Amino acid sequence: MALQSLKNCLWLSCVLRTPKACFWSTASGGLIIQSVSNDVYQNLAVEDWIHDHMDLEKQHVLFLWRNSPAVVIGRHQNPWQECNLRLLRQKNIKLARRRSGGGTVYHDLGNINLTFFTTRKKYERMENLKLIVKALKALRPQLDVHVTDRYDILLDRQYKISGTAAKLGRTSAYHHCTLLCNADKFVLSSVLKSPYKGLKSNATPSVPALVKNLFEEDPSLTSEILLDAIAKEYAVQHQIDHHITLINPADETLLPGIGNKTKELQTWEWVYGKTPKFSISTCVNMTYKDSVVDVKVNMDLKHGRIEVCNIDLPEQWLPPGLYSELVKGLTGSKFCPNEATTLVTTLLRVCPQDDELHSRWNLLCENMIRLM
Repeated sequence: MALQSLKNCLWLSCVLRTPKACFWSTASGGLIIQSVSNDVYQNLAVEDWIHDHMDLEKQHVLFLWRNSPAVVIGRHQNPWQECNLRLLRQKNIKLARRRSGGGTVYHDLGNINLTFFTTRKKYERMENLKLIVKALKALRPQLDVHVTDRYDILLDRQYKISGTAAKLGRTSAYHHCTLLCNADKFVLSSVLKSPYKGLKSNATPSVPALVKNLFEEDPSLTSEILLDAIAKEYAVQHQIDHHITLINPADETLLPGIGNKTKELQTWEWVYGKTPKFSISTCVNMTYKDSVVDVKVNMDLKHGRIEVCNIDLPEQWLPPGLYSELVKGLTGSKFCPNEATTLVTTLLRVCPQDDELHSRWNLLCENMIRLM
């Protein structure tokens, strides 16, 4: 069956959904499914569900999905190191941590996501990427695309159009990759640029690369055309029907327990708290009454919480007892602007009723929160 436009997915989800009890068992050998949701947490939860519940000895699965604007980091990465968190919050772009390794990627509706599920024994990411290249070549023979030894797909020998990550379980495995069709490259480059200085971490760093959209090479290409071409090639290579089944990732009758998986992926403890230990050693330059005040900040963080906090202020700029209360309050708290703002509001009550001290205190607190 030809792939329906994603614009119609929400209306078609009920029509195309296979009867719940037999959904996963009706397809022999292989299954191509596509999410009707553009929510990054729901789609990542589907990956987890398939990995945990499906018998991949009996059938392999290709999962197709797209997300509304989101930044997705690898399991062992540091969000403060990988992206501009303040800009994400300003633009209302979601941040998610996936369960696979690899680097950070930007998703929007111009980016296609493909997940190949197999048993661990049959896992072969190079073959999956070659399948994508073959589909692209069949669609547009003039495209100069090839797979690198790093498991990227390059366009014109220099532009990265696909990155790869994987999760290898005891018996099951999945390999997922992106494909840039018509993503917003300005937003992509802006949000994947961390403003943090003096951050030291053993987390897995992303490797910057030049990127290009396939749409720039051929404006007639759309996400729908690309998805359909890849699905057809997958069906041919695995000798299954070219039938794409649309699924609703919020359907508990189809995917029992999916709601809990989705909720877990949205928690602060997962997105931020899984960050490997890191430290910050930086100098904050605060402008106050036409002069610049240098404040040295040193922090050690574990599980996204401040373990050690030192703030070195110029002598007599604030009463030592006042900013020591800030240090005491920050220690043990989440490295999070919301939590820090609540703490600052509480501490403001113990600040002496002095306009000058209030101004200085607020300036210090604003800059500490801006670090987060």
